[in-house]
Parts: sequence; C-alpha cells; structure tokens
Amino acid sequence: MTTAQLLLIAVVTLPLLGSAAALLPAPPGLRGSSPEQAVLRHGVTVTGAVLAAAIALLAVFDHDEPGRMQGTTDIAWIPALGIRLHLGVDGISLPLIALTALLGFLCAVYTYVVRPANATAYTALVLLLEAGTLATFAVLDLVLFFLAFEMVLIPMYFLIARWGGEERGPAAWKFVLYTVTGSVVMLLGLLLIGLQGGTFDMVALAEAQGAGLTHTTQLLAVLAIGLGLAVKTPMWPLHSWLPDAHTAAPTTGSVLLAGVLLKMGTYGLVRIALPIAPDGMRTFAPYLAAFAVTGIIYGSLACLALVRQGAGGDLKRLIAYSSVGHMGFVLLGISTLTATGVNGALFANVAHGLVTGLLFFLAGAVKDRLGTTDLDTLTRTAGAALYGRTPRLGGLLAFAAIASLGLPGLAGFWGELLAMLGAFHPADGLSRPAYLTYLAVAGLGTLLTAAYLLLMVRRVCMGPAGPYEEPLADLRRHEYAAFTPLVVLTLVAGLWPAVLLNLTDPAVQHLLPGVAR
Repeated sequence: MTTAQLLLIAVVTLPLLGSAAALLPAPPGLRGSSPEQAVLRHGVTVTGAVLAAAIALLAVFDHDEPGRMQGTTDIAWIPALGIRLHLGVDGISLPLIALTALLGFLCAVYTYVVRPANATAYTALVLLLEAGTLATFAVLDLVLFFLAFEMVLIPMYFLIARWGGEERGPAAWKFVLYTVTGSVVMLLGLLLIGLQGGTFDMVALAEAQGAGLTHTTQLLAVLAIGLGLAVKTPMWPLHSWLPDAHTAAPTTGSVLLAGVLLKMGTYGLVRIALPIAPDGMRTFAPYLAAFAVTGIIYGSLACLALVRQGAGGDLKRLIAYSSVGHMGFVLLGISTLTATGVNGALFANVAHGLVTGLLFFLAGAVKDRLGTTDLDTLTRTAGAALYGRTPRLGGLLAFAAIASLGLPGLAGFWGELLAMLGAFHPADGLSRPAYLTYLAVAGLGTLLTAAYLLLMVRRVCMGPAGPYEEPLADLRRHEYAAFTPLVVLTLVAGLWPAVLLNLTDPAVQHLLPGVAR
C-alpha cells in the first residue's frame, strides 16, 4: 500500500474505532483523574490523530495532479451485488476531509473543557458522526456513499435529543423525519443509476459521462437524488428542519451540523449528479437556480425579521437561517454547470464551514456567559454590549459576521463572487437572460445579508459600556484554542484563494470536460 492509501484509510477508520473504544470502561493508556476526564481526553486524542492523518494526506497528495483520484483502495465487499470497498481522494474531496477533521478536533477540545453530561456517550456519538462524514467524502461506490450518508443521522439525532436545549425532542424528530424521507428517495435514484449503468463505481460512471443511461433514466435519477441531497443541503423549501435543529442542538452539534453535514448534500450533487447524469442536470439546472436564489432571499428576509427589535429572535436561529441563504449561493454555482460556478460552490462550501462554525462557537460562548441567545434578552435584560463587557469576544463576533457577509479579503467573498460570475456566463444551452435574472436576485441577497449581519452586531456587541452588576469573562484559553484556527484559515482563504482553487479547479475540469470557464 502507498502512503496516501494508508493515510486515507486511517482518516476514515480511526474515528469509527475511537467511537467503539470510547464505550470501553477505560481506554488503554488514557486514565485520568476521573472516567469522564479520561473519555474526553480520548476524544481529543482520536480527533487529533485524525487531523494529523488528514494534514499528512494533504502533504503527500500530488498537488500537480489534483484532478486524478489518489490514494485509492478498491476491494470486493459484496461481489454478488457488485459493491466494493472503494476509497479515494481528489481536489474536490480533500478540502472537505481536512475541514471535517479540523472541526472534529476543535469540537473535542471545546468539549474537553465544557464537559457535557454523560461524556462517554457524547464522545462516542461525536466520533461516530465524524466517521460517517469523512466516509461520505472518501467513498467511491454509490451504495457505500448512501450508507455513509445515513451513518450520521443517528448520532446527530441523539446529540440534539439528549444534549440539546428547549424543544430538543421535536427538533430531533423533525431532523430525522426530513432526512430519512429524503434519503429513501435518494436511494431509489442511486439504485436506478447503478442498475442501468451496470456498476455502482462512481469513478467509472463519472468517466462514462452518462453513456448507457437514457435521457429518461437521467431525469428520474437526478430528480430522486437531487431531492434527497436538497434536504441535507438544505435547499428552500426543504429547509424547515434546520433552524429548529440548530437552535436546539448543543454548541458542538451546531458546529458540526453547519460546518460539515450540510456540505454532504452539495458534495453529492458535484460528485454524483453532475458527471454521472449530465443530461438530467442540464434539464433541471434552471429550476435548481430558481430554488437557490429564492433560498438566498428567503434566508436573508427571515434573518432580518429575527434581528428586529422586539421580534423575539434567537442568535443561533439567525445563524441557521443565514445558512439557508449561504447554501443558496452554493446551489446557484452548481446550477450554472460551468467550472467557474462549480469552483465557486466548492469554495463557498469550505468558507461556510469555517465562518459558520466560528459563529456557532461564538454563539455558544455568549450563551455560556449570559445564559441565553435570545436577542431581545441579550439587548435589554442581560445587557450584552460585548464591546464594553468582553471586547475580544465582541470583536471576534464582529469579525465572523463581516466574514459571513462576504467582505473582500475574507473567505466568504470568493465563493459567492465565483458563483455569481458563473451565473453571468452559464453553460451552453442554458438561458442567459434567466441566469442574469438569478444573478440580480443573488446580488440583492448579498445586500440583505450585509444588512441583517450588521444589525446583529449592533444589537449584540454595541450598547452602554456599564456599569454592570456582574463582570463577564472574556475569551478563555480553550476558546482561543478552538477559535484561532478558524480565524486564521478564514484570513488565508480570503487573501490567498489560490490555495483552494488550485486543488478544486483541475478536479472540476476533469468532471465537467468541455465546459466554459
């Protein structure tokens, strides 16, 4: 086996093995002052090892050929059905694997200090969630993709239902019902492609570019797969599970849900639907774009409604609705069927994971100090005024907000820009007037995004400087450890976008041969 193969296998299997080991009475060599401390240290150790393996995979990856699938492992699993244990990584999946490993480690560090109740089950569930997400980005078999895609549902359900806040029960059930229903429909589409195409191998099907699949088959497959992936993205109007899930979820659950789980849907569109059923995607692309820009405007208007004085909005709910709008830009980029648009979608995926993960960490920090994330309570009763009470926390929240609104020089800018440039020149055969209309609507969405995020900063961070009855602690050591990597990467991606685009562009060109830039 090559080094890349071993590292990729380690990245996928370590969190799964770590999840099982967390349930043992005392993981070998990890004894601390208490069983709870030992299992939390175990979570940090395992996620740290996964992150180290992901960084090593980045180092050994052949950056001269990011469009080629590397580190591949292909072993027969169920020969009678043609299902294989097929793993691999290219310039599309590598950034998402690294992002997942990073957020998993930061969540483990954060949890080590916060110490949730029943730390053993919590750690095991988070590791299982990380294993399913990493496997989704690494597998190259349609059946394995479905199994990995579904693997994350149970741990996320329990994280919300057991460790969530108010209304956690209904929120957890809504999350499961929406995603399971979408997954059943998606499975039908995946089976249709595999049976009609004669293989479940995603690489072989992508290289065939739809050969062997009739136009009707491609339409049905894209419709079924697209619906299942749209629920996870989430695309308007299939998004209604997201605000409830985010509002109820614990801090690390919200970070992982926004940072990596939402990316599984858009990744599936790029990895499966675009190259395997190109005719079906071309037919549905204008409708996908229409839903995308509707989501951009809807998410922005919902956030504006939440941030109004006296509206009873919640900070975590506002960030959740902002994700509907931001993922709308990702879907718009994919719908252009151009390398520019798809690269923008992939860039926006990573940027959203960094920035929104940071925002949810900060929302958790605010709740730890003030006991609430209700905006009215923060403004009137708790007297947030973070600039005056906790200047570092307030400044970091403002930084994350302006990164989220797409300020040039920060990560949020490039993905949205490239997605809109793709809409300016969509692929041949798509209506340019329609896409110019979508571009104008998306541009309006950027203005609305800036409006609600700046209003949020004004309400939470600004106000009278004091005096206050109770002093608030500013950023603590574990918060610096969890937040600093996200801040640094947000700056690096914004100032040096070629770091990411040099990985994704050759891989996108390989998946979409002949498309315009």
